[in-house]
Amino acid sequence: MNKLYILIITGFLLLNFSSKSHGQRIFSCESKYDADFIVFVVESKYDADLVVFKVDSKYSAEGNKGLWYFVESKYYADKKIYFAESKYDADLLIFFTDSKYSAEWRKRAKMYLLF
Repeated sequence: MNKLYILIITGFLLLNFSSKSHGQRIFSCESKYDADFIVFVVESKYDADLVVFKVDSKYSAEGNKGLWYFVESKYYADKKIYFAESKYDADLLIFFTDSKYSAEWRKRAKMYLLF
């Protein structure tokens, strides 16, 4: 019985911590050298790798789905980004949407940037 209890608790903790590690709390850096990766905002969602929706709460920003919450301090961020002036300098092309339900990965090969 104790082994089953330990196994259940261990599984719960692993699931809980693994979901937290894919958070989308974002800090916008002023220097590309401080950033985890560089993004460029495109004008069309069809040109984007990721369609992003800005959420109002850090609790809504869990998962790797394009729901981003911008924090004011890099210490609270899961990822630090720098906004490039050219798409050729960017690691990730994003498009900001007005609908939470439109947030999505369009090119899944770039998902690793937010893990």
